[in-house]
This record gives sequence, structure tokens and C-alpha cells, in this order.
Amino acid sequence: MTVSYTLEVANAKFGGFSKLLFRWRGSIYKLLYKEFLVFCLLYSFFSVFYRFFLTEKQQLLFENVALYCDQFTNFIPMSFVLGFYVTLAFNRWWGQYTSFPLPDNLMMVVSGNVHGLDERGRLLRRTLMRYANLSSVLILRSISTRVRRRFPTLEQVVDAGFMTPLEHRQLDGLYSDFNKYWMPLTWFTNLASRARQEGRIRDDVALRLLMDELNNYRGKCSLLFHYDWISIPLVYTQVVTLAVYSFFGFCLISRQFLNPEKGYKGHQLDLYVPVFTLLQFFFYAGWLKVGELIINPFGEDDDDFETNQLIDRNIQVSMLAVDDMHQNLPPTEKDKFWVERYFSVPYSTGTETLRPTFMGSTYDIRNKGVTVFHISFFCILLYCLLSGVFLTQCVVSFVRCGDFLVSIGHPVKIKGK
Repeated sequence: MTVSYTLEVANAKFGGFSKLLFRWRGSIYKLLYKEFLVFCLLYSFFSVFYRFFLTEKQQLLFENVALYCDQFTNFIPMSFVLGFYVTLAFNRWWGQYTSFPLPDNLMMVVSGNVHGLDERGRLLRRTLMRYANLSSVLILRSISTRVRRRFPTLEQVVDAGFMTPLEHRQLDGLYSDFNKYWMPLTWFTNLASRARQEGRIRDDVALRLLMDELNNYRGKCSLLFHYDWISIPLVYTQVVTLAVYSFFGFCLISRQFLNPEKGYKGHQLDLYVPVFTLLQFFFYAGWLKVGELIINPFGEDDDDFETNQLIDRNIQVSMLAVDDMHQNLPPTEKDKFWVERYFSVPYSTGTETLRPTFMGSTYDIRNKGVTVFHISFFCILLYCLLSGVFLTQCVVSFVRCGDFLVSIGHPVKIKGK
């Protein structure tokens, strides 16, 4: 089941993400705890073996090997390898989500262009949408373990109402070495052409619109199939996995605390527990687990896609749109603001402060020239008063100051002119 926490992080606040760290379902702890325990046990084994079971000569050899491994393990570009791989896996994961065939556009076109309130019109619309949903069920049975467990055979698909027994026999009767998810879409096109001949679809333009939406729907089904067929190259997945596990395999020896009495560089303390090595394992191995989780979102992990829920939603809303809601309109009435030329939508008391008032980033900027002129005039007037200059000379200085500001490109605004 998809783990959603959107509401809990709706507002940025102190400790907003901290409470997410204590979740178990869908967490990195649930994915990584087994590998983490194995790493801790192996590290403890080597530590005890080095301290209590080796002779002095064997300890010296172990220490030389540990120093050698510690010198060269950092040459493995872990951040680069993992970062590129997880980015590639995430883009693939999001592409698969956006390729999921949703019937919303198609059902709107069917409801608006396949006419008839009688039983025949209703049958045509419902059958068209049933064919579209059947195609998505067939493709999801081929790529999703959850859907495959729900519909292990086509008999379960018939029992669920996506297909009739006659359609099942026709589907099985067509021999093909390839996946036959496209057959219901072919039935869709043939039935739409028949509806056009019967006059249920008004003209060829409406039929073309219907076919275009069907092709978009078919394209998404095909894209999901190809995502399942063409994986991230195996060699890259192997390189990333080997890089991570070989790095921490050598860390079991290179990160051991050596005898501080021998004066090895960086081994002045014997803390027994390699805290930062464990953190490094948690981050790097967890990073790899993220890539493993999202590389195929059609499994049964906590964060995999809810394919069964989407199937239920799609068949229900598509039937409602083309049947119960077809030509079922509420009466048209004048809206609340019919007689008002200028109006605003009311706010509740708690949201009054959220009323938008943005007028542009430069709306409140003052005229720079006017500000400079006011400051200059104030300075000249203060100088004249302090030095005892007559009022006439003060006015002359004021006019000269204005001419100077105009000459350097500052607009001068005199009150009353």
C-alpha cells in the first residue's frame, strides 16, 4: 500500500520531518534492517577474532591488511555511482506512473459523442468503456504481481465483469505468440464504427476525436508493457550492487579499531563501535535500497503502485460517466453574481488574511528622483538657515539644484505643477 504523508508536511515547521523518522511501514528501517544486522554481526566477528584469537604476528599481518584496505577503499566513487543510478531509476519510476492508462479523457469523449438515451445507446457506451478497462486489466495482469494474484486466470476476469464468456472464448481462440491486450481495443474501434453507421455518433469528426483518445489510451498501455520489457541494463545494476557490497565488505577489515599502542595513523582511539562506519553503511546501502524499491513499482512493496485500487476506480467512474451521468444535467440557473459587474468571492473569518493582494513586484517602489530632490532641498534649506543667507538666495539655490537633478537624469516633481 502506498505510504502517504502529504498532510503531515503541509506546513514547514520546527521538527516537521522529525516525526516521519519514527514510522515503520514504508521506512528505510524496514528495508535495511536485515542487511544492517548482518553487517554488524560480521564486523563484530572480525573484531573479536582480531583481538582474542590471533597471535602477535598474525595481528601484525591483519593490521597491515586493514591499513592497505583503508587506503584504497575510498577510491570507489560511491556517491557518483549511486547518485546516477537512483536518478535513472527515479525518472523511470515517475515515467511509469504517468503512463498509467486512466480512462477519464476517453469516457468524457464517449459520453459526449455516443448519443442515445435508449437501451441500445446505453449498451454501446458501457461496452466501449468496458473494452477500454478490460485492456488495462490485461496489461496489468502481465506486469503487476498484485493484479496477477487477484486475477490469476481469465476466468476471474470474466467473473469480475470485465469480459463476457463469449468474449473470453474469442480471446482464447485467436492464436498469437504475443500479448493480446490490444484485442479489446480492436473491439472498441469496430464497435465505434458500427455506432457511426447507426447514427449514434453524429459525424466523422466526432468519430475521429473518439479514435484519437483511444489511441492515446492504447499508447499508455503499450508504454507500460515496454517499461516492463526493457529494464535498466543489467550490467549497470550489477556494477552498482557490486560497488556497494564490495566497499562495505572491505570496510569490515579496514574500519577495525587497531591497537592504539602501535601508533598507527588514525588509530589513536579504540572505541569498539564504528559509529561513523555504521552511519555510512546506513546511508549508502539505504540509497541502494531506494533504487531497488523504485526500479519496479508494480510489485507488493509498501510504496508500490496501488494497481488494484486504480482498476476499481477506473471501472466505476467510467461507467458512471457514460451511463448515470449521460445527459443527466442539473437545471441551468443564474449564478449568484449575475447582476454584479464587480464581485469578490467571500472568505471565512479564519482565511480573511489569505486574501490575495499581489499587484506586482514594482508596485510599491517610490519615484527615486522625487526622493533625491526632497533630500537635496532639505539640505540646501538647512544650510541657508544656518549661514544666514537671505530667502532670495535660498530660492535661487533651490532652482539651481532642480536644474542639476534634471541634467543628470533624475525626474523632478514640484508639488502643484
